Formats: sequence, C-alpha cells, structure tokens
Amino acid sequence: MSDVGGHDAVRRSYDQVAQEYFARLRDELDYKPLDRALLGLIVEEVGSQGSIADVGCGPGHVAGWLADRSASVVGIDLSPGMVSLGRQSYPRVEFRQGDMLSLPAEDDEFAAVIALYSIIHLTEDELQPAFEEIARVLQPQGLLLVSFHMGLEVRHLSDWWGHPVDIDFRFLEPDSVIPQLEQAGLVVETRLERQNYPDEVETRRAYVLARRRPAPRPDSAPVRPAAAPSP
Repeated sequence: MSDVGGHDAVRRSYDQVAQEYFARLRDELDYKPLDRALLGLIVEEVGSQGSIADVGCGPGHVAGWLADRSASVVGIDLSPGMVSLGRQSYPRVEFRQGDMLSLPAEDDEFAAVIALYSIIHLTEDELQPAFEEIARVLQPQGLLLVSFHMGLEVRHLSDWWGHPVDIDFRFLEPDSVIPQLEQAGLVVETRLERQNYPDEVETRRAYVLARRRPAPRPDSAPVRPAAAPSP
C-alpha cells in the first residue's frame, strides 16, 4: 500500500526494530491488568457478533491475546516487518498492512477497534482524519479503545535498542483528543488515566473508550417542506 500519510520514516523505523520489539514486548499484557480488563470488556461485548481490529498492531501480540479468547481479530500495521512477524506467530489472526489514514477495511466492517499507542506517531493535523477513518470502519455503536502517553512533548529517537531509526513519539492530552473523537462521530463513554507500571517507560498514560454514534433512523430524516403551488 502506498504511504498515504507520509509515514515512510515510521514504517522503516518499525521494520528496523521488529524482531527486538517482539522479543521484548510479546508478553507485556502479563503485567498490565488495566489493559487486560479493558480488552476483556471489548471481547465480552463483541462476542461472536463481529470482528475486532487492532490498528497499529505491531507484531500482533495483543491481537493474539484477543484471538486466544475466541475473538475474530484483524491486525493492521504500517510496517511489513511487523505484519510478517504477526503472520508467523499468530495464525488465528488475519493481518493486513496499511496506514491509519487509509485503512485497508470496508465501511462498517468492525464491531470494535483498538488503537493502543498507535496514534502517538501522527501529527496534530492527522489525528482528526485518523479518527474519522476509524469511525468509517466501525459499525454503528461499535467500540473504540484508544490509548496514548499524556503530555505535550515530542520525543525523537534516532537509536532504538541499538537500531538506527527516525521516529517521533508525540504525547497528547485527553482534553485535546476527546473533542476530535467527538467530531469524528464517536461518543466518549470512559476516560481513564494511570501511571506507568515498573517495567514501562516512565510516562502517564490515558485510555479513552468511545462508541460510534448509531445510524440515523429512517424516520428521523428531516421533512422537506411541500413545494409551493404553481401560479
């Protein structure tokens, strides 16, 4: 897929660290009880009624966790290296390569979408289009779980675990993210914050659970006024 959002540096950076990333983080949910609880809530609500998309899935370890709990899961990532690792490691998950600004998915395809720390590589101008794209692929009343590092800084890495990279990590504030979710047609239901766990980078993290607005009822369409009689 073409690099729609100009994210070639991000793609190359994650390709560089894919193996190391997987080795270090494949079991990260073992020490993240809040993440497990929120993901479990989504699995319980979706049940067998639809699929869950993991947008920015990396090597697929979270998607694999969901699939192990009988969820139908599609993992989507910008990095071919990450997608390749996911396909090798989690055969129950369908993996697709693609950009958050042009997701390789049909309208209304997913009952839920998770985006864990994947929006942190978007510029300020890209957040709204990304949320609109997520809303497009969500079914009416489908759930979105998004997480991010809190703050206003931008951290640039040129070396990541000994690998040369060129990547920015943008911290965000919930008060700026939530209005953009709402403008994209999502209704925020829950907002949570936590400090990092001991094995994580020392940042405060935010989780927002939102739901796509239901489709308008046919009888709620505005009534057109009757045409004026001809003279």
